[in-house]
Amino acid sequence: MEVSQDETYTIEDIYALPEGTRAELIGGHIYYIAPPNTRHQRILNYINTAIYNYIKSKKGDYEVFSAPFGVFLNKDTKYVEPDISVICDRDKLDDRGCNGAPDWIVEIVSPSSKRMDYFIKLFVYRTAGVREYWIVDPDKNRITIYNFVAEDVQDYTFTDIIYSIIYSDFAIDFSQLEI
Repeated sequence: MEVSQDETYTIEDIYALPEGTRAELIGGHIYYIAPPNTRHQRILNYINTAIYNYIKSKKGDYEVFSAPFGVFLNKDTKYVEPDISVICDRDKLDDRGCNGAPDWIVEIVSPSSKRMDYFIKLFVYRTAGVREYWIVDPDKNRITIYNFVAEDVQDYTFTDIIYSIIYSDFAIDFSQLEI
């Protein structure tokens, strides 16, 4: 839900929100984030754990974070909290979050986030420099993968094994997901 169409907000307005209020700032507009449901959290945990275990097994110099985790795509007008963020450049990380585009973002669609995930964030992530964007939609039994580097889009289902674009030897078997 958007706060206002008439005013332009900045990151200071996000930090002035009451403690515990989750919101994102895109194009000077504040969007509140609804609490996730149980199915959303199961999917998030499954994907995040798989990515974390892969990184750990490879002793990789990159990190995975799940929401709430701040991503500052722009100092003043673009702040998001993706469901999952994979950052390959640790220099982008500080105590507040990630400064710049993560390499890979996963958003799990909720009834209240469809417009944000499929349209607004798709454009924002592409223009910010995200390389790989997954939209996981449990209601449609679909995972849409955007490879912004190759300008390619692929659709999968919850019965597929899906390979990451940026880590070609890493895959997630969605048929093993219990929701």
